[in-house]
Amino acid sequence: MKFGVIIFPGSNCDHDAYWTIQHVAKQPATFLWHESHDLENCDAVIVPGGFAFGDYLRTGAIAKFSPVMESVRRFADSGGLVLGICNGFQILCESGLLPGALMRNVGLKYVCKPVQVRVENVDTPFTSTCSSGEVLTIPIGHMEGNYFCEPDTLEQLQRDNRIVFRYCEPSGETTPSANPNGSLDNIAGICSPGRNVLGMMPHPERSAEPELGGVDGVKIFQSMVGALVSR
Repeated sequence: MKFGVIIFPGSNCDHDAYWTIQHVAKQPATFLWHESHDLENCDAVIVPGGFAFGDYLRTGAIAKFSPVMESVRRFADSGGLVLGICNGFQILCESGLLPGALMRNVGLKYVCKPVQVRVENVDTPFTSTCSSGEVLTIPIGHMEGNYFCEPDTLEQLQRDNRIVFRYCEPSGETTPSANPNGSLDNIAGICSPGRNVLGMMPHPERSAEPELGGVDGVKIFQSMVGALVSR
């Protein structure tokens, strides 16, 4: 199996994701240039964090027009696994692959620190190695991580169990004080109706080796590998 990591102008977490896939998950990986339509027969696509196109206009607003995203949409529509991390989550929302939008953090400050997230749904290709209600410690680093959607969309996400991660206390309790950016319903990650597209603000690639201070993020990539093996 092969993972593709997209590179946009301004991406700065692409090499981190590439390293994690190759050296931690032990899977082949390749970079996918934003101007190319070719996904190079990848079995999963990572839309990494960073500042695609300098975050001009809005985060992800320009990246969604990149030729590679046309191919990612078709890939996702056919059931392909797509993981959007931080800026990647923003791009997936702008591209219509996930509902809602990521707005400026409450307090209007960039936030960079480890946070706790509770696993709300283990019935996805991204969380199958987790246990329901498990608390993961994964770093964030963003200015626009405040997830918002309309009430009917939130109701649908809740009803269909598509909220995959929520910000929480170390005990697992979801509280306002555990929410680092004001995100609606403490949402840290959501998935598509088919559960094959996941957007999350925390950076699992930054918590994938002991040298980084934690390994909880490895479970996301291990789950993806397991899902691809079982196909």
